[in-house]
Amino acid sequence: MKTPEQIVLAPVLTEKSIRLKEEGRYVFFVHKDANKLEIARAIEAIYNRGKKKEKDKIKVVDVNVINVKGKTVQRGRQPAGKRPDRKKAIITLAPGQFLEDIGA
Repeated sequence: MKTPEQIVLAPVLTEKSIRLKEEGRYVFFVHKDANKLEIARAIEAIYNRGKKKEKDKIKVVDVNVINVKGKTVQRGRQPAGKRPDRKKAIITLAPGQFLEDIGA
């Protein structure tokens, strides 16, 4: 079994992900083998640590996952290699909730 830190790798900071924050949706890179239920539990475990009051805890309402294929990288005319495949998760929180310590 993977720990929450092994499932949620890093937040995605792009123009689109910053716009999605206004709607209560957050984008993360996650482990390739993680499913939606594991991702939701990992996000709640990470961001609810140390919060004693139930009203302060976050609740994940929905999880969408996207498998991103790695691009082939070229140098001149020769293929030099391939970037790794990744998995992104778009997390939707309950209305009125937000994550404080996400970059930007």
